[in-house]
Amino acid sequence: MKLIFMGTPDFSVPTLNALVAAGHDVVAVFTQPPRPAGRGKKEQKSAVHKAADAHGIPVHTPKSLKTEDQLTLIQSMKADFAVVVAYGQILPQVILNAPKHGCVNVHASLLPRWRGAAPIHRAIMAGDRETGVCIMQMEAGLDTGPVISEARVSIDAGATTAALHDTLAELGAELINPALRGLAAGAITPHPQPDDGITYAHKIDKSEAKIDWTADASIIDQQVRGLFPFPGAWTMMDGERVKILSGNVVEQASSSDAGTAIDNQLTVACGEGLFQINRAQRAGKGAMDREDFLRGFPVPKGSQFT
Repeated sequence: MKLIFMGTPDFSVPTLNALVAAGHDVVAVFTQPPRPAGRGKKEQKSAVHKAADAHGIPVHTPKSLKTEDQLTLIQSMKADFAVVVAYGQILPQVILNAPKHGCVNVHASLLPRWRGAAPIHRAIMAGDRETGVCIMQMEAGLDTGPVISEARVSIDAGATTAALHDTLAELGAELINPALRGLAAGAITPHPQPDDGITYAHKIDKSEAKIDWTADASIIDQQVRGLFPFPGAWTMMDGERVKILSGNVVEQASSSDAGTAIDNQLTVACGEGLFQINRAQRAGKGAMDREDFLRGFPVPKGSQFT
């Protein structure tokens, strides 16, 4: 089949690779324009841009698809489908209608739960036990289209956004080719999303990253795991901002006030229960396991975390 691919971050790359490996004619890739990144703030191509270059696929980086030029370009490609994976732009209806069979999206949740920008983060932060990937026929609403196929995975107790991201990216890549074949052959009928159970995965705001030690230890654990690796949960420790990269809930009650270290091993009293920090990062320093961190930055019993 003749395809257009639209995507930007690392999550999108396995699906693009799967389409190429299946022998489809990917005539063009659309991705976000290069942006400044790194210490030197040099412009960097997106992960999808780099992958498309490696496959020898023409790349387009429009700032907007809401122009006549972009519509004319996409219509001229006469694609069977456009496959969209975390592209980062809203597609106007005329673009959705341009390919012969429309636009298909790979979305990292079990729709209608967690429509929107940050479904993986939100699933972990909410304590969900299960998530997955949906292949969806796109329409004008935000992730409201009918579902073509889905696959489910359990969210393990220690799961982080980083690990779940990679699992779901590969799962989406496994689902995309059967979905396209079935749709093109008329062998699959997408089913509308139910009206019940709709939630929105709003983009993560940096203000959400500060740990509130009056919360339950289990909630703090979900926050730390859900925000790893970015933007990273953080706390003030002895007047210094420290990013908390991993930890675990200690099933033990505490008589100490929330935010108080109950020992010298980074075990902190929470609103309910205890949370022990296993890996942390001071500003301007590398990430360290607890033992190495404490060697250079002792945190004695009674220290306050704010």
